[in-house]
Amino acid sequence: MISKVEAYINQNKMFEKGQKILVALSGGPDSICLMHILINLKDKYKLQLYAAHVNHMLRGVEAEEDENYVKQFCTKNDVKLFVKRVDINKIVQEKGISTELAGREERYSFFEEIVQSENIDKIAIAHNSNDQAETILMRLIRGSSLEGMVGIRPVRENKFIRPILCLSREEIENYCENNNLCPRIDKTNNETVYKRNKIRLQLLPFLKENFNQDIINTINRFGKIAARDNEYLDKLSEDILKNKYDKKDAYQGILDNGLFQEHEAILTRCIKYVLTDISGVSKNFEQKHIESIIELQKNRTGSSIELPNNIIVVNSYGNIKIINKSIKEVENRDNDREIKEVILENICEQVSEEGINISFNKYSINISIMENKNIDFKNNSLIKYFNCDNINNVIIRYRKDGDKIVPLGMTNSKKLKDIFINEKIPKDEREAIPVIQFDNEIAWVVGVKISDSFKVKGNTKKILQIKLEERN
Repeated sequence: MISKVEAYINQNKMFEKGQKILVALSGGPDSICLMHILINLKDKYKLQLYAAHVNHMLRGVEAEEDENYVKQFCTKNDVKLFVKRVDINKIVQEKGISTELAGREERYSFFEEIVQSENIDKIAIAHNSNDQAETILMRLIRGSSLEGMVGIRPVRENKFIRPILCLSREEIENYCENNNLCPRIDKTNNETVYKRNKIRLQLLPFLKENFNQDIINTINRFGKIAARDNEYLDKLSEDILKNKYDKKDAYQGILDNGLFQEHEAILTRCIKYVLTDISGVSKNFEQKHIESIIELQKNRTGSSIELPNNIIVVNSYGNIKIINKSIKEVENRDNDREIKEVILENICEQVSEEGINISFNKYSINISIMENKNIDFKNNSLIKYFNCDNINNVIIRYRKDGDKIVPLGMTNSKKLKDIFINEKIPKDEREAIPVIQFDNEIAWVVGVKISDSFKVKGNTKKILQIKLEERN
């Protein structure tokens, strides 16, 4: 049995020699079996073992006896134990959540405290192959995706490990009996109040008796196949997304409209990834939300929908912009102190070849003067050159209603509003584009258009170079 678990540990690269392992130790057969096996492997792998026990205070005297049993077990085996008592019923009432969820949150919070205080490398959880089959069945009943059919992963986040996921419940019980471990039995595991218990006590035995004697292994084999296929689709989606996803900043990203030509198996994964990336959480996003984004992409530009986790999704000329509204609102409050306008007078007389540097909100701007001699005019959207012979004052600002510019190569002016529409620049981005004005006329809408009025000619004596850099 120990060799089987050791092979599974090595196969899944669960830990390295000399690492610190924290075991979630309830005192039941699974966790005691796990701890006992790791104790037997401790010297070979030079492990430092720790245990964490949470008394949920749900079963009165029995819970006290569980705690005492774990303390005695750890003392006997020289394992450092951490114990926490939590009134789960009180937390359930305060938070309005289920007993199962409250218990899980408290356990994992406690684990994290120990990880930080003891510099723990891995947290070992005692799930077994029966748990795996139950999880897959439960998710199937809920209508989960292929990702859900993967079930419990042997290693999660390179931190949580499940060394006995390869063992059946029967093997674990036999191991405990053969080694005289006498684990504690939680009687609530035999109550059909919880869905998982119904699957364990009613559904699986029914399937085993009437359809397949080897139902546990059959379901787990399906889970392995699902894991293999899901891993391939995830990798394929990741590669495609590299060229179709532009993460603008912490609170927003844009999906290129070309992504929506991909197969739906790829498209749905890409959308789910971006929703998680922008919101910072993966919970609460359902298939119906992903489908609503796919439908939104077919609608007119400017249409939008709101999703859970403070996400708003906007159609921007066929591209899909996903925004974390909560982060953006905080940023907008900070921007209330932004620079509204910068005025530089008599610029061509004040600026040397080295130039001057100024700040304009998220931009660093360098303005310099140069002679019209063998200049290598860079083709860069954030560097432009102007005829300094016709310039006095420089004003840097954002756009205003009624703004116009004479685009390069034209003789008549055009409204900035019309230019933004023609260039398909989203409405929410237009207000953040700097406008460079010379005296009373717009010379450059940064990254969009420059004016014909200030173009450099052959007889231009001095050239004004303006260079913007976006600060991180």
